[in-house]
Amino acid sequence: MSTWFLLLSTIAHCILCAVFAFEPSPLQDFCVADSTSSARVNGQACKSPSSVGAADFSFSGLHIPGNTSNLNGSRVTPVSVAQLPGLNTLGISMVRIDYAPWGINPPHTHPRATEILTVIEGSLQVGFVTSNPENRLITKTLQKWDVFVFPIGLIHFQRNVGTTNAVAIAALSSQNPGVVTIANAVFGSKPDISSDILTKAFQIEPSLMHNLQAKF
Repeated sequence: MSTWFLLLSTIAHCILCAVFAFEPSPLQDFCVADSTSSARVNGQACKSPSSVGAADFSFSGLHIPGNTSNLNGSRVTPVSVAQLPGLNTLGISMVRIDYAPWGINPPHTHPRATEILTVIEGSLQVGFVTSNPENRLITKTLQKWDVFVFPIGLIHFQRNVGTTNAVAIAALSSQNPGVVTIANAVFGSKPDISSDILTKAFQIEPSLMHNLQAKF
């Protein structure tokens, strides 16, 4: 238990400087999110400080393995402001990611956060792609306790390259980092992006494009 505590404390400390670069500093001790408020603000409205308690600053569940019985063979367990109201305005969150053997966390981006990931169990191939025009793939295979950082907004992925389950913990420099899974966004948008546009963009046959969109 002490090893996990040390790890999580280290991860949180490592990204504090990045946090303040992207989200404004709080103007009070805390602003616990009020999920019942209808106020429209950049973030969430604050609960009355007098009604705040320890439960607003704690979360239990990262010890529970995620169910990886899906097409990707992975499961993300988030701890963002939606799960931990005390994160509101603090500019930090984290996730647990479970991977079945050869499972993937498919290419995606976090529009509002840099991510720093640590392998807890297993081996992961990780990587990200730089922006246009270079589109360079930067990739590495990580072993237990290795750390890798994914810069804000860049497409990145992970894949379990072992024959046993893998687990990673990641911290993100936003209370609400957001996630855009590339395949889902492109092929599964609602309403659909016109197949004519996608066919031209991906330079493939229209019938294949229709098949891809049908999967999402």
